[in-house]
Amino acid sequence: MKLADPLAYLGEQLEAWKKAGTYQRLRVLESASAAESRFDGREVINLASNNYLGLTTHPKLIEAAAQAARRFGAGSGAVRTISGTMTLHMALEERIARFKNVEACVVFQSGFAANAGTVAAVLTPEDHIISDELNHASIIDGCRLSKARIHVFPHKDAAAAARILEELASVPGRKLLITDGVFSMDGDIAPLPALVEVAEKYGAIMMVDDAHSSGVLGRNGRGTIDHFNLHGRVHIQVGTLSKAIGVLGGYVCGSRNLIDFLYHRARPFLFSTSHPPAVAAACMAAFDVLEHEPERIQNLWDNTKYFKQGLTSAGFNTGMSETPITPVIVGEAKVAHQLSAALFEEGVLATGIGYPTVPEGKARVRTIVTATHTRQELDRALEVFTRVGRRMAILPG
Repeated sequence: MKLADPLAYLGEQLEAWKKAGTYQRLRVLESASAAESRFDGREVINLASNNYLGLTTHPKLIEAAAQAARRFGAGSGAVRTISGTMTLHMALEERIARFKNVEACVVFQSGFAANAGTVAAVLTPEDHIISDELNHASIIDGCRLSKARIHVFPHKDAAAAARILEELASVPGRKLLITDGVFSMDGDIAPLPALVEVAEKYGAIMMVDDAHSSGVLGRNGRGTIDHFNLHGRVHIQVGTLSKAIGVLGGYVCGSRNLIDFLYHRARPFLFSTSHPPAVAAACMAAFDVLEHEPERIQNLWDNTKYFKQGLTSAGFNTGMSETPITPVIVGEAKVAHQLSAALFEEGVLATGIGYPTVPEGKARVRTIVTATHTRQELDRALEVFTRVGRRMAILPG
């Protein structure tokens, strides 16, 4: 007798997504991640990666990774607290701390782990979190894991955050004010100076996730704290090694006490094998490139302005983007996925994103240009966007 499948409901949900036009098949990268890449047997202009500065293929990173693998092996063999802390890991943390102008740094296996692990470690159920409504999923999950009381304020509304903290002024427990530096779906920048002033007024811990501003904003890509000259006023800085840095991982920067505490209590750090030597070495090489090749960041911003202007001139809605993250907002998730599929057929990769990643009715195709896209590639992408947009009646014919 065939037993009933207790996971049958998952197949039913998948079928529902397919009927709604929101089911997505993973596209397979068959080349290096570059401005033009090969996906599913097709050469396309890649507007879907976080490889802001083109460092995934930088010769210095590749050589550093190869040398480290030859010298130290393919893996570390353990978690950091047992026998997996290598000289490379300590050197990387010291390198990032100097770059970010802080006392200390700890590297995590991913940006998601850095956010979730840190919030959950530093707070208790007696504490309070004041969080922007559009904060990244890793922040949201960290808040939930901490079991602290969560208070959500409207997007970028520092006055609303202040009102929440005012109401909590006489309530026991620590208060953590947390925001993305650059928001990953809309590409807008947090009002960090105003939020920092609010945190200081009410004695709150200030935490910023700088994943999408690392390598993009600030001197040599030092992030929003440097961009707004707020050094020493943000207690917890989170960054990523997986986007502009071009490799893999996340990190937390702050005081020596904060980092030592996370060494002891951040569960992703405690229970995950440390980075392979090649990864740590490539990350260090990336920070050298940031400091010695500032023209890459300038190229990124030149390309961003050019492409953004091209989209808006064609009539597309790019929302409130202020950074290389430029959404093309179309409304319904089905339309966003159809637009993405049509673009791919014409040689442009840009991913459709809908609910629950973004609110219902705000579905979009998200684009990110890089420092290594040529004007010819951007012109081809703009021509495809315009032609497909008209064909789908997203733009007037």
